[in-house]
Amino acid sequence: MIEPAALITVFTTLFVIIDPPGLVPVFIALTRGMSAAHRRTLALRSIAVSAVLMVAFLLLGEKLLGAVGITLPAFRVAGGVLLFLTALDMLFERRQERRSGHAEQEAAQPDHDPSVFPLALPLIVGPGAITTLILFAGQSDGAADLFAVAAVAAAILAIVFLAFLAAPSIERILGAVGLNVVTRVLGMLLAALSVQFILDGLRGAGLTP
Repeated sequence: MIEPAALITVFTTLFVIIDPPGLVPVFIALTRGMSAAHRRTLALRSIAVSAVLMVAFLLLGEKLLGAVGITLPAFRVAGGVLLFLTALDMLFERRQERRSGHAEQEAAQPDHDPSVFPLALPLIVGPGAITTLILFAGQSDGAADLFAVAAVAAAILAIVFLAFLAAPSIERILGAVGLNVVTRVLGMLLAALSVQFILDGLRGAGLTP
């Protein structure tokens, strides 16, 4: 049974990886010029698609690893390295630059619908989120644990949805400097969590005491 502390770790990891505050300027850029009603529709659609993807990886991700012969400790180490690289991107602003590039390219297309790409995939459900879901699914013991992890993921998606709805207000309150500070703090937390993933993977493989 997953302990409450572990669920807090799931929440923290997903929150840091998905980074709702960091998605705010991207959502604004992708929906520039749209009505409030259209923005709400796109936000809801992106969250619905993200939820389906998360459930799929939560339920089938570990089976996929087994099918290709990858052990969970090995995936923990690989996932930790991937999350650490994501943390570096957040700390040095490379991640936000890529997100802004996605936004500019999509916004340039007439009648674009960014709810599936790039919002749901890969901005919300990206490699880091997929890795996290598979890792914690591997630590789950039965349907109740999987449901608990799914509930935490749903809470994160609810926060993202609220952030999308409040995007104009959040941008005015935090400003560019505030968003940069939040992203860097989250990057530091993610770096520490990624190192913990690597240590857990090495311990699971019997390489460390």
